[in-house]
Amino acid sequence: MRESMWGIFIITLGAVGIIAINLFQSLTVTNDQTYYLMKEATRASMGDSIDLSYYKTTGKLRIVEEKFVENFTRRFAESAAFNKDYNIVIHDVVEEPPKVSLSIVTNAVDMKGEKYNVVQKIDSIY
Repeated sequence: MRESMWGIFIITLGAVGIIAINLFQSLTVTNDQTYYLMKEATRASMGDSIDLSYYKTTGKLRIVEEKFVENFTRRFAESAAFNKDYNIVIHDVVEEPPKVSLSIVTNAVDMKGEKYNVVQKIDSIY
């Protein structure tokens, strides 16, 4: 009986630890995580927005601007943290050859309470 109680205690302690780690990770979103999220969402959105009929007829790659904007905002919103404010600014979308230039502005507050805007930019060529 005593050994089974220790087993239940260890399992409960492990579950509480995993929940605490997930909670801490979801509350602390760093700039690196935002950058990699932006990079992966851009890459996947460019792949999803390729105009296949144009590629089959001419053999050249081309992306559709509206599809890219829709795919990027959907992918970024699905994976972004809810406790931050993101402003997505798409500067340029060149359809042929596929090139995208965008930036994401997040609001940050330091220990003294001063507010800053953190801008992360990316230029991507498919």
